[in-house]
Amino acid sequence: MNKSLLVGAVLGAVGVTAGGAVATYSLVKSGPEYAQVLAVQPVKTQIKTPREVCKDVAVTRQKPVQDQHQIVGTVVGALAGGLLGNQVGGGNGKKLATVAGAVGGGYAGNKVQEGMQNRDTYTTTQTRCNTVNDISDKVVGYDVRYNLNGKEGSVRMDRDPGGQIPVDKEGRLILGQNQQQ
Repeated sequence: MNKSLLVGAVLGAVGVTAGGAVATYSLVKSGPEYAQVLAVQPVKTQIKTPREVCKDVAVTRQKPVQDQHQIVGTVVGALAGGLLGNQVGGGNGKKLATVAGAVGGGYAGNKVQEGMQNRDTYTTTQTRCNTVNDISDKVVGYDVRYNLNGKEGSVRMDRDPGGQIPVDKEGRLILGQNQQQ
């Protein structure tokens, strides 16, 4: 084999290898750079979720009144008062005492029956409901402070970026799908 041919082949191989190394170095060097994340602050909003709370409570009710005008109490009271009034005095005084006893007894019987009816109650259980709000926090984004080429900046992102944010060839942040700053 010719010596010059061998030297030419070796020099050609060295040249191609060096050219490939330079091209690879420039590709690696021009790859994505990163902005250094300095701080990440979650942005939250309060969510109110209504729900119904029900509980059973004891309720006291008045029983239905059978004798709304307390006629039975009035009649029984008047009879008893009249009998008692009839036991007092004689002549016209006895008649007056009987009438006065009947009137007083009727009134007293009426009031006694009214009091008894007002105290005639029963207790039942009733379900009562009201709406309460459960409050929870929801993260809606992240305020990120970063350093890129010695300059500080901030951006709101939809996710926590971790320690670094990728940067494109023009020096803009790559925030996500088609979002750049």
